[in-house]
Amino acid sequence: MENNPLKQYFRRPSVYMKLPSGGAGYPEGALDLPDNGELPIYPMTAIDEITARTPDALFNGTAVVELIRSCVPNIKDPWAVTNVDLDALLVAIKAASSPSGEMDVESQCPKCEDVSTFKIVLGGILAGLTNPDFDTELEVGDLSIKFRPLSFKEVNQASIEQFDLQRMFASLENMTDEDQKSKAMQEALARITNLTMVLLSKSIVHIKTPSIPVTELDYILDFLQHCDRNLYIQIRDYSSKIREQSEIKPMTFTCASCSHQYEQSITLNPTDFFE
Repeated sequence: MENNPLKQYFRRPSVYMKLPSGGAGYPEGALDLPDNGELPIYPMTAIDEITARTPDALFNGTAVVELIRSCVPNIKDPWAVTNVDLDALLVAIKAASSPSGEMDVESQCPKCEDVSTFKIVLGGILAGLTNPDFDTELEVGDLSIKFRPLSFKEVNQASIEQFDLQRMFASLENMTDEDQKSKAMQEALARITNLTMVLLSKSIVHIKTPSIPVTELDYILDFLQHCDRNLYIQIRDYSSKIREQSEIKPMTFTCASCSHQYEQSITLNPTDFFE
């Protein structure tokens, strides 16, 4: 409401951040990037909290999409957010919504198994996130393979399919017919393999041969399904290494009980945003 006299008290951006990707990899119209490259990040609202606590919204990815739409209005299509930028955006939203700029993390010591709560500085995590090198192509024999970041929509769709497969595996435990169980197991494993290959194929921009660059997704998927196993592993592992470059680095904690120092991976989900 434009005439609301309380408008001056509405939330304002409290954090400004540059995307690790610099805006690369977004389709036209999905991102309104300011001239200085810094996106304004708004604190979360009470409505955001309700959305983030809705089970269906968490499962289908809507919670993340609506959180980004609310807190980062310069991103016009949150489904297009690349996996390179997703962690950085979630950290920035959490930082904008936290008065202290910190977040509590519960961790169990692997040595004495004591559980402690540690405070982590969100700004430090944000500063440590970098843009992976998608410019350097994987050279394998006379093939040159270029990769790209996946969108949140692509990653989320794969996650939903993986969840369905996990439920399928769980249901196999109740099957008494061994032949039927073995057949169902093979079908599930085939689906997992295909899902992995489809996602990997989507992360490939092109595969250049000495005579022609191949960009068609169907051709690339067909190649992954029929190439030599060792070649496939090289491609898969190279893609994984690129993805790891954009992930939040493990944090080092010191156990308060036994003084053991260890590392723990940090992940952020919408449900982590509320005390």
